[in-house]
Amino acid sequence: MEPGQLVTLDGERVFLRRPHNGDAQVRLALGHDLEIYRMFGGSREELSEMTSHGAAMWVESLAEHPYAWVIEHESLIGEIRLDHVNLSDRRASLAIGIYDPALLGHGLGSEAIKLVLAYAFDVLGLHRIGLRVLAYNQRAIRAYEKCGFVIEGRERDAAFVDGAFHDDIMMGVLEQEFQVLNRC
Repeated sequence: MEPGQLVTLDGERVFLRRPHNGDAQVRLALGHDLEIYRMFGGSREELSEMTSHGAAMWVESLAEHPYAWVIEHESLIGEIRLDHVNLSDRRASLAIGIYDPALLGHGLGSEAIKLVLAYAFDVLGLHRIGLRVLAYNQRAIRAYEKCGFVIEGRERDAAFVDGAFHDDIMMGVLEQEFQVLNRC
């Protein structure tokens, strides 16, 4: 599949689509929230203001990615990607970011994840989706578990954030686990 040809995915409350140039202004307005930045593994001292150039580069990077969507809920709220897609081994890794702190914990990320997992398993024919999450990001871990991911391992002291080492949690979901979960 060529970049730009990725299908849009419609949920009940979120809409996943390819990025476009108008997204840069919305991304700029969302800026960088410290709590969200830390959940991605960024340290306080590294945090800087979002710039017009940074927002434009964010859009460009997503537009060039073959499996990246903008998450919309009334307007742009984040991104979701399938990285390292390996069609031979039928696996990929998942990355998601909700950039509006007021919308965290409302199930919008979980809905976006379920849409992408359904696409990955039903359309791309993948068998396994994995991810990594910082151990202190308990809200994300709960959301991933709600979507069918299970903890598969822990990489000790894998990230250095705010002057301390933190563990990474490896999680994964298999096609049949997701299908069983979503038949309910």
